[in-house]
Amino acid sequence: MAHAAHLKGDIELAGVYKRFGDFTAVDGVNLKVPDGAYCCFLGPSGCGKTTILRMIAGHDDPTGGEILIGGDNVVGLPPVARRTAMMFQSYALFPHLSVRDNVAFALRVRGQSKQQRYRATDAMLEKVRLTELAHRLPGQLSGGQQQRVALARAAITEPRVLLLDEPLSALDEQLRIQMRTELRRMQRELGITFIHVTHTQLEAIALADMVVVMENGRIKQAGSAREVYAAPRDRYVAEFLGGQNVLSGEVDSVNGASFSFSAADACGIVVPLVGARRIASGERVDIAVRRDDIRLRRPGAAADLAGWNAVRTAIRAIEYQGSFVKVMLDAEAGSEFVATIPEREFFDDPFEVGDTVLASWMAERSRLLVR
Repeated sequence: MAHAAHLKGDIELAGVYKRFGDFTAVDGVNLKVPDGAYCCFLGPSGCGKTTILRMIAGHDDPTGGEILIGGDNVVGLPPVARRTAMMFQSYALFPHLSVRDNVAFALRVRGQSKQQRYRATDAMLEKVRLTELAHRLPGQLSGGQQQRVALARAAITEPRVLLLDEPLSALDEQLRIQMRTELRRMQRELGITFIHVTHTQLEAIALADMVVVMENGRIKQAGSAREVYAAPRDRYVAEFLGGQNVLSGEVDSVNGASFSFSAADACGIVVPLVGARRIASGERVDIAVRRDDIRLRRPGAAADLAGWNAVRTAIRAIEYQGSFVKVMLDAEAGSEFVATIPEREFFDDPFEVGDTVLASWMAERSRLLVR
């Protein structure tokens, strides 16, 4: 794999759009993915993420815009000329060929001698820990092993970009978690750019250096996994990634570094003003607060709430999740208000469904979203 290192795999999408008849699948996307990044495109079905994957791969061309890999515009070039490889959801392994011959197949097509291709293949099988299974047929392998064969077969051509379309969706939960570790390890070892499409939030956050959240053919937010999860820009990203409560309301007053607003069941919620955005009294706003920042208190319990926001509410449902307890609270119509409480803390003084509580959080943990 040594000589693949200098082939730059940075990707730039510049004003890329794709139409199928009257339908715009990708709508003017601009994005830069650094060389050697693990980038996950995340979003619901039909948001355009797979179309972008296919356009980077060379299986579809954009209706407009440019796709650059390593600084070269690759629109119109076939996958081989782009040095991209795609790993499909179905794995598409040849059932009659051994693991070794499945992986060596692309090198055979490229006319490499048997000796050359087996040398490269055996080195790759070692990387994906399949050496012992080299002579088995795909039908004799588990789902996770088949997955590793498909990965090895895609990586053997020394691509500068490896594209993965929902690669883990066919696996059960435990295997998925195992394969996430495997994919991350492989990506680090190979040092090439991975573009991975998924609709599973946890998968994207666990794997990616860079997460791109999409809706209706557009990028809603792109950044590091932590940034996108902990600092969503708008309501869509906050709700899609989960882990956040979104409250909507009206600004009561603005005071230099913060403002206060009222939501359905709460008045005087204080939110810090970060950045240059101007806020005016009477304006409608959305704010986010992380579920794990919410503390539940009994209304009668004496507590100093200086610097805290508090909403008086009732418990609608309680779900035990092992390391934490998910407490669902009454909220305005159409939105969820959830607190995730560490398991030990919850059972020290457990609540019941129907209890009235003060859901409180530190004012500085409130975050203004873009509407």
